[in-house]
Amino acid sequence: MTRRRENRRDAQLKKEKTDDGSRVRASWFAFRLCALASALLALWGASEVRAQQPGAHQGHEQHARETARPHYTRTVSSYTPPDVTLLDMNGTRVPLSSALGYDGPVLLQFIFTTCPTICPVMTGTLAAAQNKFGPELEKIRLISISIDPEQDTPERLQEYARKFKAKGRWLFLTGKLDDIVAVQRAFDAYRGNKMRHEPITFLRASPGENWLRLDGLMSATELVAECRRLIAR
Repeated sequence: MTRRRENRRDAQLKKEKTDDGSRVRASWFAFRLCALASALLALWGASEVRAQQPGAHQGHEQHARETARPHYTRTVSSYTPPDVTLLDMNGTRVPLSSALGYDGPVLLQFIFTTCPTICPVMTGTLAAAQNKFGPELEKIRLISISIDPEQDTPERLQEYARKFKAKGRWLFLTGKLDDIVAVQRAFDAYRGNKMRHEPITFLRASPGENWLRLDGLMSATELVAECRRLIAR
């Protein structure tokens, strides 16, 4: 009899321990569940507050619009180039009227080969544009006029052209300093000295038409798009 009572007491103790363990595990699970729910509610509440704040999305939309804006300006102008003769990279005399009077689209830039800042970017844009034009390039003339003719000899222009993989219809011109200054003045691009010159690209669809002036730096894709729009008019 005594042994049976001891066995029943042992069984009861084991059952109570098992129940206690289950209750502890259940309490811990409930605690973690409540904590997770509270965190989710806090996150949802914060997002709701941000969404209801005035201008919560306007900042992102404004940033997107600003990013999409062109980083250059477009103006249409009429220029009267001077009657001067320049030199190409082969040392051949080239009347400016002949270069600019090309019977097709013309893209013009002023650069110098030792420029460490904007000139490599501008020339690199023309170089990349060559490939983006595809077959259209056969009808387009690119012109780069050095504004540092005392340093930029025809030989140096040849090196510069090779560096940027210039193709056949791309003219690199130099000449007398006074003539170069006169050309810059005619295009309202003269700024006193070479270190103050600005990134400007000039486009003309055909002889006798106005020039599209692009002030600022642009990608090759943007430049090609501008040229194609101009030609399509």
